[in-house]
This record gives sequence, C-alpha cells and structure tokens, in this order.
Amino acid sequence: MGIKGLTKLLHEHAPRCYKEQAIDSLFGRKIAIDASMAIYQFLIAVRQGADQLTDSSGHTTSHIAGMFYRTIKLMEAGVKPVYVFDGKPPEFKSGELLKRREKAAEAQAELKKATEAGDAELIEKMAKRTVRATKQDTEDVIKLLELMGVPVVRAESEAEATCAAMNKDGLVYGVGTEDMDALTFGSVRQIRHLHKSDSQKLPIVEITLSFALEEMGITMEQFIDICILCGCDYTDSIRGIGPKKAFEHIKKYKNIETMLKYLDKTKYPIPEGSFNYEMARKLFVEPEITPRADIEGKLKWKPPDEEALTKWMVEEKGFAPERVASGIARIKKSKSKGSQGRLDSFFKVTSSMPKRKPEMQKGKKGKKVKTGPYANR
Repeated sequence: MGIKGLTKLLHEHAPRCYKEQAIDSLFGRKIAIDASMAIYQFLIAVRQGADQLTDSSGHTTSHIAGMFYRTIKLMEAGVKPVYVFDGKPPEFKSGELLKRREKAAEAQAELKKATEAGDAELIEKMAKRTVRATKQDTEDVIKLLELMGVPVVRAESEAEATCAAMNKDGLVYGVGTEDMDALTFGSVRQIRHLHKSDSQKLPIVEITLSFALEEMGITMEQFIDICILCGCDYTDSIRGIGPKKAFEHIKKYKNIETMLKYLDKTKYPIPEGSFNYEMARKLFVEPEITPRADIEGKLKWKPPDEEALTKWMVEEKGFAPERVASGIARIKKSKSKGSQGRLDSFFKVTSSMPKRKPEMQKGKKGKKVKTGPYANR
C-alpha cells in the first residue's frame, strides 16, 4: 500500500525532509521493517529470471535465501532489524483487496496468452503481477528469523501501522519500507532503499516527518487529508485531484470537509458512495496496532540457534551445509560488532531545522501533553 505521488510532492515542497546517507549511518539503530514487502520483492525477483531455489518437495525457497542473506548484511552494517508481519487487513480495505484479486486474475489470463505467443517481455511483466506470498511463505520466513535470533512481531492488522506506532513510541529509530503510507500512519522516520543499498549500491534515504510538516507549513491532520486525496487503499479518490491539487486545496481550505463545500463538483465529480474519507482518516489516525506489552519483550537480538537453524535449512529446505555455516559465522561476527554503542548515545543530538513556535509545542492552557499511540495505554 502506498500514497500516490507523495514522494514527488515531498521532493517539491519539503526537500530538506530527505537525507541520503550510507547504511553504516544506521549502526546500532533498531529499525522496524515491513516483512511482507521484503518477501514480495524476493518472490518478484524469482519471476523476473533470478535463479529459483526449491526444496526436495519442489517448494520455492528463494525468499528464504533472500531474507537470510539480506538480514545478515543489515546486521553486518550494525543495523538491528525487527521484522513486522501483516495481520488481518481492515474490513474497510476489502474493496481494494477485491480489486487486486481481479487484477491478478486478469494478469494470469494475459500471462497464459503471452506464454502461448512466446512474448518474453510480456511474460515477465504479467508474471510480476501474479505474484502473491502464501501463508506458508510467511511462516517459513518467521521461522527463519526466529532461528537467526532476530525479533519478529505479528501485527494485529497493517504491519506499517504497528511499525509506525513502535517508532512514535521510541521503541525503534525508524521504519524500513518503500511504501510512503508509513508517514501517513505517523512514522517519525521512514528509511527507504535498505534493500538497494547493497544490491544497487544506492544510498539509503531517511525521511523525517516533522521536517516535512514544517517545510510544507501544515499539521499532521492536514498531511493525512492530503494523502487521502492523493489516493490510498481505504477509499476511492476524486477524479482530477492529484497530489498537486490535493496540497493546494488543503493549504487553502485546511481540511477535506471545507474543501468539499467549495469544490466545483462538475469539474471534480465526487465518487458516489465510495469516497469515505472520514473512515480512511480514522484508519490512519486510530489504526489497529499490536499492544506495546506484546512487543517490548520481543525486542531482543539473540544468538542464532546454530543446530536448529542448520537442521532446518539443510535437511528440510535443501540449502548447502557450507553456505549455512558461513552465514551463521557472519551472524555471530556481526553480533559482536553490534554490541558496541553508538557515539551519539553519549551526547545530546539537536536538530538543524528551526524550532516550531512554542504554542505549537503545547497542549491546551500551555500544559505539556503526552503523544504517541501508547500514551494512554
């Protein structure tokens, strides 16, 4: 799930919220990672011509290999990954999920035609659209990570909502995902290109939400309304209103309700019965998240269970013993490196951005107020 055009909008109106840096800058940082997207990327790679690994039963294990080596590389850079897995999707998202299934069915039909015609380019394009991670794919990755000693969190609903809640409450430094809705859920920092920093030699991109709001001159509530108008999974959008118009209208009218009062309905027709922006807003502001009590105790990076990990990967999943042994050795070495503290943990770090006006930092009557999804829990 993502927010259409948000990346470009931020580049245009809040360029300082972006910071490119080497992955080593995340040394010692705890990063909550949307696991579903990572699994999907590896399954996509298989469909795009990468070598497909299978076990003795013929089941694909490429996603296991991908997660194994990517996680090791993150740990070698000093990153402390926490993988968060999707739970049950919100009922309000059922319409979007149905659309995705219909598109997948159409892609499957097109794939069959392309295969019969021998159209290699179309085959690759349609194969990508038919990829879906199964429940077994997910459970295999969870078992892998647990045997590696890496924390795993099962979200109550959307993984990114729980990732954002963990970030807002200070349990992790940032949220590792490519989907921009991590910011809409309120992530303090979004970390992009974690998977590209090694494979494509690209710098990681850190996006700071508070800097984005400050440069754009908007509140978090207005940011959410802009994202809804840009296009999200929770509601249909208004034809003719893209990111640029969304930003302009919310800057002018402050919220969607006021905007709709003055909007030219002939030029921008409202989707009848399918533009439920109020419910979409609620799902972003008050998403179903995994309780803090169920997360804190899991944020422990343990030594790998060498015997169990080797037995499972070699005997059950068909991996070469020497490669598994090499991977375990790298994990152990990275853990000794990761035990070192960050230098900035001994000093107070200040922002280079100008501070907000005092009245924007206080609650009613000037009193300090608690914030964050777990403030009243």
